[in-house]
Amino acid sequence: MDVDEISAKEAELIRELEEFKKEKERVRQLLGSIGGTNKNRNENIINMAFLAVVLIFFTLELTTHFLPSAISLEIGVLLVSIKIIMLIHNANKANHFSFWILNSIEFRVNEINKRTITLEKEFNKMKEDQSDGSKK
Repeated sequence: MDVDEISAKEAELIRELEEFKKEKERVRQLLGSIGGTNKNRNENIINMAFLAVVLIFFTLELTTHFLPSAISLEIGVLLVSIKIIMLIHNANKANHFSFWILNSIEFRVNEINKRTITLEKEFNKMKEDQSDGSKK
């Protein structure tokens, strides 16, 4: 093996390392966006609507007795149940997305591990070839 081949392989290794760093940064940004605390605007509107309806029924019940107590209570329980179902649905979506991301990361890590093992074998072979060449 001559010096040109070694420098070409070193350049290839450096290029692969740069690609890995870019990929790592992209994954880091994606994972950061998963666990964010920014709420969706529609979700905020729905939360405010639920709160407003529950407060209106509570106020009407205390002041005017517009609806029978049982119906107001049942409507409140229904709205709270709907909100709990929405929360469970959102949690399931987030868990599914997290699972998908982690599965993709595992696949990439395994791929990089295979590459690393291959590169390590090539590197050891190059070292042996160089040491054999220097002994001659």
